[in-house]
Amino acid sequence: MTRPTVIGLTGSIGMGKTTTARMFREAGVPIWEADSAVHRLYKNGGPAVGPIKSLNREVIRDGAVDRTALSDWMARDDTALDRIESIVHPLVRADRDKFVRDAKAPVVLVDIPLLFETGAEGSVDIVVVASVPEEVQRERVLARPGWTKEKFEQISSRQMPDAEKRRRADYVIETATLEAARKSVHDVLEQIRAERANERDCSRHRDDRP
Repeated sequence: MTRPTVIGLTGSIGMGKTTTARMFREAGVPIWEADSAVHRLYKNGGPAVGPIKSLNREVIRDGAVDRTALSDWMARDDTALDRIESIVHPLVRADRDKFVRDAKAPVVLVDIPLLFETGAEGSVDIVVVASVPEEVQRERVLARPGWTKEKFEQISSRQMPDAEKRRRADYVIETATLEAARKSVHDVLEQIRAERANERDCSRHRDDRP
């Protein structure tokens, strides 16, 4: 079977990426989520448990990685994040690659919050960025339980600026309204499917030549 077209979906916090991914799923596109993959890696018996335990056994509870304990460790140890990522990123990438290899659909989507920041754009065919104006982003995030201006700014400082993500994207989906976002998702899929059909036709013509 021909390799599927792989859409890489990304977007900074509060930009509507999760909602956009759900719209692609509702349109029949299989979805791989980086956050879900991390949960699988951290659960009891997961591939990340042993390696992370070798770094700090205190963050392991009942045979699984305790994400609260992990966050506390990162907050007090500036070296923790890099050490954890050196373990987790390759495992997440392997999980994503398996999803793509096993896919039966012609188009799949991988939802990667730090797509550009981790260099994962090289593993996808098309980059889609979910985006809204900065004031809408801020309003959305600060409306979440437990979020403060300081926490929002700390997270944002670790993410590529939205303007740069938009510049690098093949498609930008504005998520200020559900209607606009849903129409954009439909338009993106129509364009991808048309391009796949055109590629099949070109391949067929090449194969028919004597």
